[in-house]
Amino acid sequence: MAKTSPKLVARRKRIKRIRKKIFGTGDKPRMRVFKSNRHIYVQIIDDEKQVTLVAASSQGKDLDGVECANKCEQALKVGEAIGSKALAAGIKEVVYDRGGNLYHGRVKALSDGARKSGLKF
Repeated sequence: MAKTSPKLVARRKRIKRIRKKIFGTGDKPRMRVFKSNRHIYVQIIDDEKQVTLVAASSQGKDLDGVECANKCEQALKVGEAIGSKALAAGIKEVVYDRGGNLYHGRVKALSDGARKSGLKF
């Protein structure tokens, strides 16, 4: 896909619009989602220090040996993994950054999994 593709341009505009409003702090870091066609990745970022605190993905060791029927179920498992990692790191509350994606399907499943494991946003 070319860099000037209308879909890519629209997604970049959505990302900028979201990032104007969302900023992660030490008390309430930002949870950023990236999804490709095959996998989903999530990071919890402290924007003040510009450091990634916790990360999980569908390719990570957290999901080795876990069978998933579809990509939404895979995203749910990643959400549960990031939630448990965040709670272990002492993070209880985050700001959700969906990364320009619409809030349905895999992005929603990931957030549901994180909420199920005890993370608040």
